Amino acid sequence: MTDTGDAEVLFREDRGAVRVLTLNRPDKLNALNTALTRGLRDALDEADRDPDVRAVVVTGAGRGFCAGADLNEFSTLTPDNPGPVLERAALTSSLQTRMQQLSVPVVAAVRGVAVGGGAGLAIGADMTVVGEDLKFGYPELKHSIVPALVMTGLVRHLGRKLAFELVSTGRLLTAAEAVEHGLANRAVAPDDVLPAALEIAERWAAVEPRAIAAAKDLFYRVADLPTDAAMRAGQDVNALMRGFRR
Repeated sequence: MTDTGDAEVLFREDRGAVRVLTLNRPDKLNALNTALTRGLRDALDEADRDPDVRAVVVTGAGRGFCAGADLNEFSTLTPDNPGPVLERAALTSSLQTRMQQLSVPVVAAVRGVAVGGGAGLAIGADMTVVGEDLKFGYPELKHSIVPALVMTGLVRHLGRKLAFELVSTGRLLTAAEAVEHGLANRAVAPDDVLPAALEIAERWAAVEPRAIAAAKDLFYRVADLPTDAAMRAGQDVNALMRGFRR
């Protein structure tokens, strides 16, 4: 996966049935330019189509997970250039929701900075492991930018008061706060983030893939359904799962 400078912006590595996707712009704290955004979205889709992949880990190279959008591209993304503006917005929006739409489960391994679009990626995974050096937040307003495409995920994960505080003040959460408020599953030493995420992914990979895919699909569907409709969906999957037994 290349950017305009022919640097490889995304690494793929298979560890058994676990695919590790590593954002690879460490000199930019893995800021999301168009090449990396498109590359990650496509790599997630490829992993979902690969029958040998049963779980995915998303992480970042270097000392930070992702510093959000690459502001250097904003000089060309202006109202006088509406085509690229709309295309980039659609691409970013698609990536923010992609991980929860996959049939394979995804865990984010997050150390250091996870802000803006990077914060959206961190909480967009099915599970999230963070390092104790975490700096998580939405500082866009400090740059006169509205965190428009990441706000939906944030509001759905947090109560409105804290979500508005993060958006409006740019305050960064620590690892302990991220776990306390349900944005992360666990906090570990920075060097242990990837091993902890791999441990989770390997547990998923050991499960019958049709069962975990059905469980994941049902999990997100019932979250958005009224109770009666959610129970009916659960009954359907309950009948279906009888064929999953090995």
